[in-house]
This record gives sequence, structure tokens and C-alpha cells, in this order.
Amino acid sequence: MRKHIVCLGDSNTHGYCADPRDCADGELLRFNEEERWTCLLQKHLGDGYLVTEEGLSGRTTVFRDPLEEGLATIDYLVPCLKSHEPVDLLVVMLGTNDTKDRFAASAPCIALGMERLVKKAAATECWGSGGPRILIVAPPAIDERMPDSPVGGIMGTGCVEKSRQLGPLYAQLAERLELSFLDAAGCELNQVDYMHLTRKGHARLAKLLAAAVPTLI
Repeated sequence: MRKHIVCLGDSNTHGYCADPRDCADGELLRFNEEERWTCLLQKHLGDGYLVTEEGLSGRTTVFRDPLEEGLATIDYLVPCLKSHEPVDLLVVMLGTNDTKDRFAASAPCIALGMERLVKKAAATECWGSGGPRILIVAPPAIDERMPDSPVGGIMGTGCVEKSRQLGPLYAQLAERLELSFLDAAGCELNQVDYMHLTRKGHARLAKLLAAAVPTLI
């Protein structure tokens, strides 16, 4: 059996494309299987691995959205992991949506949400013979121009600074829980909403993960 990798995330894992000029299937506003980081990671790793996409736009760590249903990962985590067992590696990239003003959560509170999530994942009976292996990925910080973009009013004014704090907080969390960590800082964001990956950003993230994954399994 191939090594099973579950990639759990939000719109940047689902492949949302905010700029139709940047993706081949512009009308769909989603990067295709030749562009998404999850699919590119599968190609980089080869047939010995099975990379499973679990991305949902708007998804948070633990916060239940008052405007949309089903976005808190904590409520979906167990059936997700159990449906893909045995899991050899869980890659979690979340936190961007948690910074929305309507959740009123500070960056340390978002990190606590991530901690609750990964602890629950580790305790779920879904793991392969190597036991729980979890890689926390800090998403790229939201660009300071986002508040003036079309999504600025929905996201709120405090998102940028909170998103900048997540990388160091996640790194500390991973070290304390003896989990793996990768910072996606430097993966390019688009010039439309300043918070979603470009095609180049997807490609860079895939390469970073392709170098890291074989050392973790």
C-alpha cells in the first residue's frame, strides 16, 4: 500500500483562484489538477504516495462561522481521518480564515485552536504503523493591501497583523508537541485579494513540501 498523505486546509488547499487570468480554467475560479499544490505534490512524490485533497473554502480550525455552516475543522476531523485510514502523514494548513474580525480571536487564540485540532488528530485511531505524524504548515501572511481589496470588508481590519503572528506561534507549537513544521512564507499571493496563492505560489509550496515529506514518513 502507498503512503497516505491527507492535506487538510481551506481555499488555498481547495485551489481557489481569485484571478481568472492566472489559472487555465478561469471561469471555474479554481486551479486545475496541473496547477494545485496538492496535485503537484503527488507528481513530485510519485507512485509510492497517495496525496488526498481535503480543502474547503472558508474553513477554520475550531471556530464555527455564524454566516456559513460546516467550516469548523474540529467538527469534521474524525470522519475525515477515519475515511482515509491508514493515514501516514497529516498536513494541516489553516488559520487564515480564523483571523476574520467576526471571530474576535487573537493570534494566540488561533494557535490554541490549532493545538486543539492537532491533539485531537493525534488521538484519532486512523494512523499507519508509524503512529501519528503531523505537519503544521503556516499559511503565507495576508498582504497589507488586503483591507482595500474587494474582500476587505468581509475579512476585517485586524487580519493582516494576526496572520503575520501565526508562523512563529505555529513553529513554537510544533516544537512543543514534537510535530513537524513548515512556513509557507514566500509563496506568492495574488494581486486581487492579496490572500490566495497564485499559480507560482502553488508550485513553490508543492516543491517545499516535496522536499520535506520524504523525511517525515
